[in-house]
Amino acid sequence: MRDLDRLRRMAAEHGPAIGAYATALLDIPLPWTKMRQVYALLGLVKKWGPARVDAACASALEHEQVNVGLIGRMLERGTEHTTAASPPTPAGTVIPGRFARDPGHFAVQLPERIAPDAVAVALAEDAR
Repeated sequence: MRDLDRLRRMAAEHGPAIGAYATALLDIPLPWTKMRQVYALLGLVKKWGPARVDAACASALEHEQVNVGLIGRMLERGTEHTTAASPPTPAGTVIPGRFARDPGHFAVQLPERIAPDAVAVALAEDAR
């Protein structure tokens, strides 16, 4: 049966983040297409335990990633409690690239604008 509320309740019984994750999975125009993923999420709860899956779901929701495969990989690698490291800040100086070019190299040089009177004179001479 397509009982989405029952699936949401089952997920929420294991933890608040798991329930929120299941709700995020099912929050699409055709929710019954994601029911198998909610069942897979519940299978991960049976395999890894509700505490670890809840931590992984909280981390994934924090980063707005709704993918049950991601939760499974996080649990297998043991990265459900880690946070994303910020990229290192560069030192005070930046080394220019080996083949870097002067910005003027890319500037487009437009021809000088021709006055309309000059065009009229040129056309008149051609007409003779």
